[in-house]
Amino acid sequence: MKAIILAAGYGNRMRPLTDSRHKTLLEVGGKTIIARIIDSLLHKGIDDIVVVTGYRAEELTGYLSQHYPHVSFQFVHNERYRETNNIFSMALAFEHTAIEADIILIESDLIFDPAALARLIASPYPNVALVDRFRSGMDGTVVAIDGDVITSVIPPHLQGENFDFSDKYKTLNIYRFSRDFCETSFKKLLTHYATVHDDNCYYELILGMLIYMQRETIHAEVLGGEKWAEVDDPNDLRVADFVFNRDRAAILHDAFGGFWNFDVLDFTFIRNMYFPPSTVISEMKNSLAELVHNYGSRQTHLDLKMSWFVLCPRERIVALNGASQIYPLLAQIYAGAEVLIPSPTFGEYGRIFGEARTYADEVGIDTEEIETKATDCSVIVVVNPNNPTGSSLPTAWLHGFAGRNPAKTVIVDESFIEFSAQPSLLRLLEERPLDNVLIVKSLSKSLGAPGLRLGYAYTCDCALAARIRGLLPIWGMNSLAEFMLETILKHRSALEKSFDDTRRDRDDFARNLASAPCVGKVYPSDANFLLVSLAAGHSARAAANTLLERHSIYVRDISEKFTSGKQYLRIAVRLPRENAVLADCLRTVAAGAEPRTAVTAQRRE
Repeated sequence: MKAIILAAGYGNRMRPLTDSRHKTLLEVGGKTIIARIIDSLLHKGIDDIVVVTGYRAEELTGYLSQHYPHVSFQFVHNERYRETNNIFSMALAFEHTAIEADIILIESDLIFDPAALARLIASPYPNVALVDRFRSGMDGTVVAIDGDVITSVIPPHLQGENFDFSDKYKTLNIYRFSRDFCETSFKKLLTHYATVHDDNCYYELILGMLIYMQRETIHAEVLGGEKWAEVDDPNDLRVADFVFNRDRAAILHDAFGGFWNFDVLDFTFIRNMYFPPSTVISEMKNSLAELVHNYGSRQTHLDLKMSWFVLCPRERIVALNGASQIYPLLAQIYAGAEVLIPSPTFGEYGRIFGEARTYADEVGIDTEEIETKATDCSVIVVVNPNNPTGSSLPTAWLHGFAGRNPAKTVIVDESFIEFSAQPSLLRLLEERPLDNVLIVKSLSKSLGAPGLRLGYAYTCDCALAARIRGLLPIWGMNSLAEFMLETILKHRSALEKSFDDTRRDRDDFARNLASAPCVGKVYPSDANFLLVSLAAGHSARAAANTLLERHSIYVRDISEKFTSGKQYLRIAVRLPRENAVLADCLRTVAAGAEPRTAVTAQRRE
């Protein structure tokens, strides 16, 4: 077999990374893209390799000559690489290459498992394309197939607003074509079209023509889990690095979000899985264009809309772009104060208050310890329920504590309160106001919409509320989040039901997890997550890595947050089917087991 690699492109969408480097010389998982392609070909015994060059040609040919001195590459140069597309590069390859065998055609922006190439080579059909089920995040040419025959090729410009991707397949841009096909219909039509009609289109157009005219049959070889990634822009490169990197946990931890780019089942970030319902999503979809084209309201109007949702006076509430917006403001307002915070707890409180004093939550909070240590502090922080333990304090006790200490500021974070058996302190403050309490609330967890960034601060001290309000920008919330805030007023019953459903799932999940041999204890939780300690001899880090590498399940090892020396995982509550998958996978974790390397995983899967 002969391989043709199309590598002439400028890589404009990959800028600025390609301003000073050829696209194929970018690294993924510590190895260049072109090296991955060449190594896969050589592994299958294919060393007759044609490379079509263009942009930074000398750099690419120099790299290949230096790193593969035993391979006799044939280089075909496309001088018009800036003004032509891959149909012209393919025509040049046919013009300057002797077709003496079947052809493996590979575009140079592709990274793939060697097993994917093996599947292509082993296919019984003479002309075959590698395809995979279309998934969110993919783009480019797709195909429709009937059985294992491609029936149509649909390029991006024909994928309209209402195009149905559900039954389509994405082409990997790796093909195997027979010698006869290349020498006859494909070469003739492609060369004619590139020369006479359009040299700035894609060779897939020619394949689509041949299929439409029923001149040739192109079969589809559907991948069965082999890893691959197409890299068109810097974000694609980042995703590919995750797919093929040995330390995937480090990439996720560093990103700290944006997980829609990664093929993982995420049990680290916490949200209400039953909200928003499909009706709310539909309303947002229908209004998307209008929302994108309009500014959101100013802060005073956002506060008014938030007060309608929270059911409190407008002057007591400050709408936030997620609770995280208030943390730097708290650091500013209470700079120099002696602060008491729980330990462990959500990391932002330790970060913004620096050398704060602590009271213990291991798991369970001693109110007498708070009373004693609060004597020397002017600001006391309570996260209720606390993260990562799920421990909670009685709301009535908190109100009483604040009432007994009017000279102290009591900051109460209620981001998980709906999942507990306790009412919100806000309701008590509405009945019996106290000016020394500030409630901080993230709505990401309860509304299930962390991407929209919604939260609020509440206080009966209207001067404090005005001070916080004065530190915020005029437009502190995007229009999508504001629309969500308006829409949920019509869905209060669905929201309440979602809390009930989550509490039920949490309790079922806890019982299921407790039966895993590696689990020592599942602690009672008043939040929509569970704290799990592992049995003696089990490493939380090893368990988390094994779940990620073997099952693409992401959980958080939080052992370092505790002083007990035990091994802890914090696990978000997802939907029952997903919870069951995690519990089943956790049962396979062996004592002290280290995760397989990517190479080992490839061999066994």
